[in-house]
Amino acid sequence: MRRPRTRHAAPLLLLLALHAPSLGAQRRATPPRPFGTLREQAALQQRWLDERLRRVLPALLREHGVDLWVVPMREYNEDPVFTSLVAPTTFAARRRTIYVFHDRCAERRTAGQPCAPGDTVDRIALGGTSQGGLYQAMRSVRAAAGPAGANEQAQAELWGDEQWEALRDVIVPRRPRRIAVDVSRVWNFADGLSAGELEGMREALGPDLAARIVHVDALPVDLIATRVPAEDSVFTRMNALAWSIIEQAFSSAVIRPDVTTTEDVVWWMRQRVNDLGLGSWFQPSVTVQRRGTNAQQLGPDPVIRRGDVLHCDFGVTALRLNTDTQHMGYVLRPGEREAPAGLRRALATANRLQDIVVAELRPGRTGNEVLAASRARMREAGIDGTIYSHPIGMHGHGAGPLIGLWDRQEGVPGRGDARARPSTWFSIELQATSPIAEWDGQRVRMGQEEDVIVDASGAVRWAWKRQTALHLVR
Repeated sequence: MRRPRTRHAAPLLLLLALHAPSLGAQRRATPPRPFGTLREQAALQQRWLDERLRRVLPALLREHGVDLWVVPMREYNEDPVFTSLVAPTTFAARRRTIYVFHDRCAERRTAGQPCAPGDTVDRIALGGTSQGGLYQAMRSVRAAAGPAGANEQAQAELWGDEQWEALRDVIVPRRPRRIAVDVSRVWNFADGLSAGELEGMREALGPDLAARIVHVDALPVDLIATRVPAEDSVFTRMNALAWSIIEQAFSSAVIRPDVTTTEDVVWWMRQRVNDLGLGSWFQPSVTVQRRGTNAQQLGPDPVIRRGDVLHCDFGVTALRLNTDTQHMGYVLRPGEREAPAGLRRALATANRLQDIVVAELRPGRTGNEVLAASRARMREAGIDGTIYSHPIGMHGHGAGPLIGLWDRQEGVPGRGDARARPSTWFSIELQATSPIAEWDGQRVRMGQEEDVIVDASGAVRWAWKRQTALHLVR
């Protein structure tokens, strides 16, 4: 049997000792709730959903020329758009749910006539509930014959293959010219319709209606990506919370040089998020750059030493929303009160690259156009960097245009060809590598990631702020 590793015992005991007085107090006190109780969060999310379905969805249907949008799914095989369509108390599609959205203005729009005031979108849930009154919940004739007095949820669970018949009954009288479904070879967010569900739908609709089925990738992608104004302030608070956790992680409250390892810090961050009643959408990472040493020599879980440069990648999940942040830190050597000037200049270079990308990110531009313009200015500025920014929101790597990938600096076909839109969020993710004089010219990579809000006017601002000074471990 291999001898077990023991070097983690010391930092673990240290952390327990540091936090022992507070642990007992936490057991007696109410746990912190940075975004309120679950019930309060659900009420907030329900208001956001109501606004999205009443204001955002109709505009998108008309923008993309869709008469009718059908989103069928089965339990545990939900469409990626699912969480953008349902109440916070709905966790799965149950046996089968078919959401149908019909633009009542479609016929007038096709005839070149204006939409009359009050024209809206029919929102129908076949096999699902009303989601707090936002949908018209409908059932088949067979389901309607269920036990008298059965509640809405119980009735919804009676659905099976007869739902396809009900779908046909909903579609036929509406005479749609274009029936959008979520099938895509480019977008994961627009490819939620499974092969089995598509077969059932085509068979039930018959050849005439099936011939009207179209793939409109941008519809689900834009719905998922678009944020309502009330979400922005919560996103700002989430970013501020992520910052505060990183600031504590990269401090002497958590790191004891020559004892604490990078994985100790990772798990402290995960535990802190869990203790706050929140979630993470990926495992955080903490890495080290050290003078005179390369990554292979450091190994996968190095002990943090004085003089080390630290990097973290960290995200928080709350209210179905996500953040994504990368910061840099430095462990002070004896006698130092700040990081070496060369490291401070390297961070400033990464900040300059952030400024370039933010200035080039404008609604109407494709991700590939933003990338090309940013890289041209990066080269003019003499910056050795890489740009790999992405949308964020309902998903960490969210719906919308990619602005490069770390291994696709020439552009990303398909997903990079989408255009940036107002009322969306992005993670400005990149790195700049600089030689450090104090490290005998050794090159240090400054990885930065901060979230931004593109507001309804198209203006771009930091969701919270951006790192301009290294976190210091004393």
